Amino acid sequence: MTYLEAVGYLFSQLPMFQRIGAAAYKANLSNTIAICESLGNPQRKFKSVHIAGTNGKGSVSSTLASVFAESGYKTGLFTSPHLKDFRERIRINGAMIPEAAVVSFLENYIANLSQLKPSFFELTCCMAFEYFAQEKVDIAILETGMGGRLDSTNVVLPELSIITSISLDHQQFLGDTISKIAAEKGGIIKPGIPVLISENGAEALAVLAEQSLSANAPATIVKAVDAGLQTDLGGIYQQENMRTVRKAIEMLRAIGWSLPVNDVERGALQVIKNTGLRGRWEVLSEQPKIIADVGHNEEGVRMVVQMLARQKYKRLHIVWGMVGDKDSTAILSQLPADASYYWCKPHIPRGKAEDILRIEAEAFGLKGPSYPSVLAALAAARSIANPADLIFTGGSVFVVGEILSTIDGK
Repeated sequence: MTYLEAVGYLFSQLPMFQRIGAAAYKANLSNTIAICESLGNPQRKFKSVHIAGTNGKGSVSSTLASVFAESGYKTGLFTSPHLKDFRERIRINGAMIPEAAVVSFLENYIANLSQLKPSFFELTCCMAFEYFAQEKVDIAILETGMGGRLDSTNVVLPELSIITSISLDHQQFLGDTISKIAAEKGGIIKPGIPVLISENGAEALAVLAEQSLSANAPATIVKAVDAGLQTDLGGIYQQENMRTVRKAIEMLRAIGWSLPVNDVERGALQVIKNTGLRGRWEVLSEQPKIIADVGHNEEGVRMVVQMLARQKYKRLHIVWGMVGDKDSTAILSQLPADASYYWCKPHIPRGKAEDILRIEAEAFGLKGPSYPSVLAALAAARSIANPADLIFTGGSVFVVGEILSTIDGK
C-alpha cells in the first residue's frame, strides 16, 4: 500500500463526518475501545491534556503543544480537521506523522480489524494514540473532534481536562440548548482529575460546575481579568484563549510539570512555527489584503464580524461558503450588508449549494453572485478588488483549506 492509497482508503472507505455529516457520527465509544484494546491500549502509555469546547480548543491545544515543546518535552498533538494534508492531525513537536507510519497502521488495521467498520475519526484517533505510544512522547495534547462525552478521544485519563468556550453548534448531535451542549462537552470531566473551564456564560458554567462536583474533579474557572500571553495567532478571540492557556500552565506546574516562564512566552509567540496551526485570522497577502479565518458557527462568526469592523479598507469583498448542516440564518444575519459577496460551495458532499446560499443571503440584504467553486469565487474577488480593498475568506474550515492550498500553490 502506498501513502496515496492509504489516504484514499481513509477518505473513501470510512464514514467521514467532515465530508458526509450525520451518516459518519457514532454515538458510542465501542469501536474506539475495541481498536485500542487490540493495539494494547496505547492511550494508557503516555500522559495527556484533554481539551473540548465549541470555539478556541484548536488554538488552546496548539499553544499548549508549542509551550511543552519549547520546554523540552517530546509533545504529541492531535487536532481536527486538517486544512490541506491529512497528516496535520497527528504531530510530534510540530512534525507531521510520517507517511510510512500512516501506511503501516492502516495495513495492520485492514488485516486484523476492518470488520469493526469504524468511522474516519475513530480510526484516525486510534492511529494517533498508537503513534504517540510508539514514539514515547512525554505528553500529548488531545483535542476532541465534536462534543466530548462520546468523542473517540474520551478514552484517555489525562493530567488535566480543559473546556473552552461553549456556544451553539452541531445541535443535531449535541442538543439544542447551551445546557445540553455543555453537558456533552463536560463529558470529558474525569473523577478526581483537575478541570479548567474557560470564560463562559452562566448557563454553561452551571452545568459544568455540577458535573465537576459530581465527579469530585477540582474545577478552576478562567476569569476575564486573568492576564494572558502574547501570541502569534491572529484575532481578538485569542485574548480569551491565551488566558485559558496561562491558567492551564499554572495548573500543570502545580502537578509537577516544568514549564519555565521564558519557554512559555516563547511557545505562545511561536505557535504557527511550532505546530503548523493555520487559518486563525491569517493574513495571506497584501494589496489587496486577503484574510482567512475558520470561524464557522454563530459565536465564531460574531468574532469575525467584530474583527472586520476594526479593519481599514476602501471596499470589503467576502468569499463565503458553508456546510449544509449549519444554522445559516443565525450566521448570515450577522454578516455586514455593505460588503460585496462571492458565494461558493466547498468541495465536499456536506457543502451547501452556492445558489441556495446566495438566495438565503439575499433575505438579509447580502448581495453578490454565486460561483461553482471556492477557487472561482476567490479568482473573481481578486480580479475586481483594488490594492486598498480587503478580501475576507471564510464561513467554513473547508473553504479556508481550499483557499490556503491556492495561495500556497500546493
